[in-house]
Amino acid sequence: MDEDLHSGTRLRGCYLHLQCKNSELRQKRMSTVEGRALIRSYEDYRRYLQADRIALGVRSRWAFLYDEILQFQRLLRKVEFLTNCKKNSVRRIIAVYRFRKISIRLGFSIPINVFGPGLAILHYGTIVVNSGARIGSNCRIHTGVNIGAQLGKGSDVPKIGNNCYIGPGAKIFGGVEIGDNTAIGANAVVNKSFPDGNVTLGGIPARVISEKSTSGLFIHGDNSV
Repeated sequence: MDEDLHSGTRLRGCYLHLQCKNSELRQKRMSTVEGRALIRSYEDYRRYLQADRIALGVRSRWAFLYDEILQFQRLLRKVEFLTNCKKNSVRRIIAVYRFRKISIRLGFSIPINVFGPGLAILHYGTIVVNSGARIGSNCRIHTGVNIGAQLGKGSDVPKIGNNCYIGPGAKIFGGVEIGDNTAIGANAVVNKSFPDGNVTLGGIPARVISEKSTSGLFIHGDNSV
């Protein structure tokens, strides 16, 4: 009897210890998104540009002349740099004007300081992202995506980890946390957290449909994560 009680106590202790460890790992993973460094210097600016270029698979040095998505992402990073580093206001006003103009043309409603380096927007078309959302490095995102706040709770916005794929038409809203290396399938509606990551989500509402992660699925422009 005593041995059974001691055994049960040890098992409960082990279970609580594992729960605490898992919680710490999740917090650590998400902190890399919440506390990630934004563009704070010219060196950061150049690094983000290079990471985005690699993620987009751009090889031609002249691509910025005809590739509108590359043009958009370059202007996104330029406005982030000029805003965060408090550079010349005239340059910033001109950059913001050009950024808004191309955003409207391509159908993007993507604010600054949301995406980490290595962003790859795959096609032009409607993409709407809340300015409070935080998305890590190497995000690969399709058209028809909406990343927004919970209705009536504007401060509850998604936090998405590194190396995530967001398929066409996916909707992610509310104060949800999506862990690293998560693939979100086409038209999925994500309204709850999957902080452990390394899975594929799909359906309405979204659920884990596969244990397969995004590892090896696409090029990472930022190899620091």
